[in-house]
Amino acid sequence: MRKLVAGNWKMNGLAADGVARARDLAARAKAKPPVSEIVLCPPATLLAPVAQAIADSGLALGGQDCHTEAAGAHTGDIGAPMLKDAGCVYVILGHSERRRDHQETDAVVRAKAATAVAAGLCAIVCVGETAAERASGRTEAIVVHQLRGSLPPKLNAATLVVAYEPVWAIGSGRTPTVDDVAAVHARIRAALHDLATQADAVRILYGGSVKPVNARELMAVANVDGLLVGGGSLSTEEFWAIASACD
Repeated sequence: MRKLVAGNWKMNGLAADGVARARDLAARAKAKPPVSEIVLCPPATLLAPVAQAIADSGLALGGQDCHTEAAGAHTGDIGAPMLKDAGCVYVILGHSERRRDHQETDAVVRAKAATAVAAGLCAIVCVGETAAERASGRTEAIVVHQLRGSLPPKLNAATLVVAYEPVWAIGSGRTPTVDDVAAVHARIRAALHDLATQADAVRILYGGSVKPVNARELMAVANVDGLLVGGGSLSTEEFWAIASACD
């Protein structure tokens, strides 16, 4: 299974710095092709120029969200076929910031994932617990509940990536212990056997305060098949060091 490292730029980047970052990463990938698959997920305004900047580099493009419908009267939203048309291969869905800021439910994420897959995209579906949920000992129950509610039926390794991002770790500088990560990823893997075909081939990413100093340790954990990187993906040096650690 090829490891996957996805950079989620979130709501950051104008044309000048975003394209420069993409070109720098593309040049590095051409000079020394990474062992891992690398995906850049810029804001929607940068999808087209980033797609052009990384053409023929081996890097892939991803969106940060899509609508539940493929098209229609939904001002300000973006459809999965639009992402595919812009050159995307992946789309991040159900990120905790979407669930928090836009009150996205598991059912909404499920509908988005179905639309994304129908458009020919691979859905990176995010799950994760809050600090209060972890403190109450409900981490695995919450993660499995989200997973069951967020996945449409019949997904497989070509159409699904799962990203475990403990909400309390995102941007905090804190990460779970490797034993905690191993336990949650093992539980996700077990749940996938009931939810997806080719369950053992579905990649499960870890995300939440990923840095060059902890990337290699995290990648050595069983059932960690890659990383979803937020703030660290905004620095070319830091993101490339993370990707290289995964190699």
